[in-house]
Amino acid sequence: MVAVALRPAAAAPVDVCFVVLPESLLLDLAGPAEAFRLANQALARQGRAPLWRLRHVGPQAQVRSSVGVQLAGIEPLPASLERPTWVVLLGRPGEAEAVVRAQAPWLAARDWLSRVLGPALADPSSPHRLLTVCSGALLAADAGLLSGRCTTTHHELLDDLARLAPGARVLADRVFVDDGNLLCSAGVTAGIDLALHCIAQHAGEALAAEVAQVLVVFHRRGAGDPERSPLLAGRSHLHPALHRVQNAVGERPAEDWTLERLAEVAHVTPRHLGRLFAEHVGCTPRDYVERVRSAFMREALAAGWPMARALALAGFSSDRQWRRARARGSAADAA
Repeated sequence: MVAVALRPAAAAPVDVCFVVLPESLLLDLAGPAEAFRLANQALARQGRAPLWRLRHVGPQAQVRSSVGVQLAGIEPLPASLERPTWVVLLGRPGEAEAVVRAQAPWLAARDWLSRVLGPALADPSSPHRLLTVCSGALLAADAGLLSGRCTTTHHELLDDLARLAPGARVLADRVFVDDGNLLCSAGVTAGIDLALHCIAQHAGEALAAEVAQVLVVFHRRGAGDPERSPLLAGRSHLHPALHRVQNAVGERPAEDWTLERLAEVAHVTPRHLGRLFAEHVGCTPRDYVERVRSAFMREALAAGWPMARALALAGFSSDRQWRRARARGSAADAA
C-alpha cells in the first residue's frame, strides 16, 4: 500500500542523520536506513518527491563497523541544523563500560549533541527529533538529553541507562518509546520498528505498511503494542495475489472496487478471491475495502481535512454511508 498525502508536502525532505561512531552496530544503521529508502522508493512510484534524505555523519570520515566492514564517506557533524533533522544514534557492541568510553569520537559526538541538538529538543514545537537504537540511548544520556523524558534501550542495559540518566523514566519491556521529539528503541531489530513508526507518523500508515511488506516484517510492533491500524491488519500472509489487491486498495481507496475489479487486479476469479480473503485475511473483499476506507477517513479527519474532502479521499459518497460503514466495523470487532 502507498500512503495518500494527508498534509501538504514539506518544502524539502527531512534530513535523517545517522551518527556513525567506531564499532557502530551495522544492523542498527542498515535496518532503519533501508526502511526510509524503501519509503522514498514507494513515493517515487507514485510520482511524489522523497520525504527523507539519508545522511551519515560523525567525528571521523571512516570507521570500522561492529562486523568489521569499513564505513567510509562519513560527513562531518554539521555545525547547525539548517532544515528539519532526525538524528539517529546507533548502538555499539558490549556492556555499558565498553559502549561508553571517554575516547575522542564519543566525546566529540557527545559535545555535538548537547551543543547543537539539545537546545532544539527543548522546544516541543521543534521539527527536529532524536531517535536512538539499542545502546545509542546511552550516548543520549551521556549528552544530558534524557532528563525528564521517557526512554528505553536494550534490556541488558536498562539499569545502566537509569544510572546514566537518573532524571529519566526508563521503561522496560518496550519495543520503542515515543516521547514527542525523543524516540528510543530497544535492541537491534527494534530500530526497524521505530523507523516504520516514524514513517507512519510523517506520511501515513499505508506507506509504512508497504515498507513493512517489502521488508517482510508484517507483524509491526509498536509502543506498548497499541491497537493495529486496519491498514496493517490482514497483511501477515505471503500470497502475492492478495498483496496486489491490498496494495491497490491502499493506493486508491476511492476507486469503485467491485468484486470483479478486485479479481482483475489479483488475476483470479471473483469466487477464488473470496476464498483467498477468507483463508488469509479473515474477511470478505468488500469488508476489507470498507475497513481501509474507514481507516483513511480517520487519518484525513485527524489531519484536519474538511469532511467533504475526507469523504472523497476515502471513497464514501456521503457522511451517512461512512457512519454505516463505521457501525458495521464496530459490530465486527465486537463479534
